[in-house]
Amino acid sequence: MRYPAKRIEIRPADPGAPTIRAMIDAHLAHSRETTPADSIHALPVDALRAPEIRFWALFEDGVPLGCGALKDLGGGLVEVKSVHVARTARRRGLARRIMLFLQAEATKTGHTAMALETGSELLPDFEAARALYHSLGFTPCDPIPSYAPDPNSVFLHLRLDRPDAERRLSTYPETP
Repeated sequence: MRYPAKRIEIRPADPGAPTIRAMIDAHLAHSRETTPADSIHALPVDALRAPEIRFWALFEDGVPLGCGALKDLGGGLVEVKSVHVARTARRRGLARRIMLFLQAEATKTGHTAMALETGSELLPDFEAARALYHSLGFTPCDPIPSYAPDPNSVFLHLRLDRPDAERRLSTYPETP
């Protein structure tokens, strides 16, 4: 028996919309459960609406299952923020799809590098995120602007203006 293919779409979204807000609340709850309070860098809804942030949600057949954002730091650098996939939709490659989408958007808008902060090895719940970012070519770097060194944080960087960045982008799955 064949099941109909699910339609996955990533599009701009309002982080304060009720169904999206629930996802942001889950993201913040996960941060509070897994990270010491002074090391949480997840943004609440109001901060995700700032003019320097662009926010998208991943929908499957119209149901929001994930999200991600880019914060313009100036000088060609964007910070990846709020990448989250609903617990029930994990281990399906959706976070990779979001990250590749964000990389394509950053490249399309002329940015030359992406940076992000995630939990360090001291926080085992972030192991999958670190593995994903490393598989996409992100490498360790010094703390990104507005962050201080923190043993609970790892800072990663990806150059977008290198030939291998174009090859990575060619693996981005097209949305039907």
